[in-house]
Amino acid sequence: MEKDERLLHASSFGAAAVAYAEHRPDYAQAAVRWALEPAPGPRVLDLGAGTGKLTATLVALGAEVIAVEPDPAMLTELSRALPTVRALPGSAEAIPLRDGSVDAVLAGNAMHWFDMAVAGPEIARVLAPGGILAGLWNVMDDQVEWVAELARVSGSAAIGPRDTPTSWRAETADAHLPKTGVEARFGSPKQAEFPHGQRRTADSLVATIATRAGVLVMPEQERETTLGRIRAFLAGRPETADGEFTLPLLTAVLRVRRL
Repeated sequence: MEKDERLLHASSFGAAAVAYAEHRPDYAQAAVRWALEPAPGPRVLDLGAGTGKLTATLVALGAEVIAVEPDPAMLTELSRALPTVRALPGSAEAIPLRDGSVDAVLAGNAMHWFDMAVAGPEIARVLAPGGILAGLWNVMDDQVEWVAELARVSGSAAIGPRDTPTSWRAETADAHLPKTGVEARFGSPKQAEFPHGQRRTADSLVATIATRAGVLVMPEQERETTLGRIRAFLAGRPETADGEFTLPLLTAVLRVRRL
């Protein structure tokens, strides 16, 4: 993705902040625990925190959380849902925290938006020695036949390059780790995946897919056509046609330690 296109996609979520807060899934607690296992202490920065989906899981696990998010509308939703969390405007490229002030930096479905040439040194700066950087992504489990077919029907704009396990492994093997001179500050990356799921109806799953960046930036007619195609597919599948069902997910984690 070119830089201008990446910025357009990254900045698209604010207009859908309320829907994002309502429809996006949380993160598997086992995945978050694994991300935090090697951290030297409980102080965690949720970077690119959005509406607080990962923040809420961190709070539930007892972490001392600071949330940083660049979009005002997303930050408003986070503060509404989690009024006791310290939530600050800022970005991965300009983190409003002092040097060595956190033991872990986690990013939920956000690290691929960071400009690591700038964000890498910033993350290294705020991390204590031995601290952890981890990206988490909720991906659809396309080992399930109807989920694989949903991904095909949805198209690449709706189901992106990190939205299934195989593509996630390839895309994140090293693509989103700090670059340009800070590699020596981080060890070798590790990947892991943890079972997860989200209770949905056909309508609420369509609403969830509508909050993806690739859909948000579509022209209106293309967006309606894409969502209509997905809606028709879900209406025709026995797994999803009537009532609630569980969308099979994996919470996938990319973890690296600051040296």
